[in-house]
Amino acid sequence: MIWVACPAWAAGSLKLATWNLEWLTTRAQGDPALPPDVTPRTPTDMARLAHYASRLAPDIVALEEVDDPALAARLFPTPAYHLFITGDSVVQRVAVAVRADLSVVRHPDVTALDVYAADAPRHLRAGLDLTIGTGADSLRVLVVHLKAGCRDSSPTDRRPACNTLQRQVAVVQDWIMERQDEGEAFAVLGDFNRLFAPDDPMLHALGENGPLTLATAGHASPCGAGTYFIDHLIMGGAARDWVQPGSLRVMLYRDRAQDGSAHLSDHCPVSVRLSLP
Repeated sequence: MIWVACPAWAAGSLKLATWNLEWLTTRAQGDPALPPDVTPRTPTDMARLAHYASRLAPDIVALEEVDDPALAARLFPTPAYHLFITGDSVVQRVAVAVRADLSVVRHPDVTALDVYAADAPRHLRAGLDLTIGTGADSLRVLVVHLKAGCRDSSPTDRRPACNTLQRQVAVVQDWIMERQDEGEAFAVLGDFNRLFAPDDPMLHALGENGPLTLATAGHASPCGAGTYFIDHLIMGGAARDWVQPGSLRVMLYRDRAQDGSAHLSDHCPVSVRLSLP
């Protein structure tokens, strides 16, 4: 475990967010670890992303598809934030930026989310597990980026991607059950690559041991083509009662036309506010 020695947050509003940064890497185009169409961000790209990060101004933000933590730190820099990132060797790691005056305990990465065999040519992303804050208002946070290719399916869907996603959901379900058994307030944040309709069997599996609050439930995202969310914020335990009604927000890239060819992200930041006890 890693401690960051900071005071607990003051009682009040806490802004929780998730943002998939779409291949945030310094690797050159053509690197064998990257798809052939992926290019590194230019200084203009990074300046525009930093602009939106400043506008977002989160207290805690889950980040997905981070290869280089130094690039993420340019968006959420010290001394305002502390940045944590998983220790796995995949290119698209998950990370979290936490406001620097909040106390953080880091737990072991949830490597069980890599459900592939040890000798598989590629591996899946680990989860990042932290406790933020102290005492009755501490929040256990799991950041995930789950397998793509099964956004919407029936329980009988036999596609390999759906089988893989079901196995990962079972791992998240186990983590959630442990938090519920220990009476912790918790949140699961990130890119689930799943639409999570009200009747979705995978969403039902996550809530099998107790009720959860899905902040994105019943909403379509205004980002991109206006489809339903795959980036989610799920609260459980006491944190379900901390969610401020109507606080769900999606930050759009309003000035994309003015940015010209700036490469931002194919995901928009999604946030919600919590009222701490």
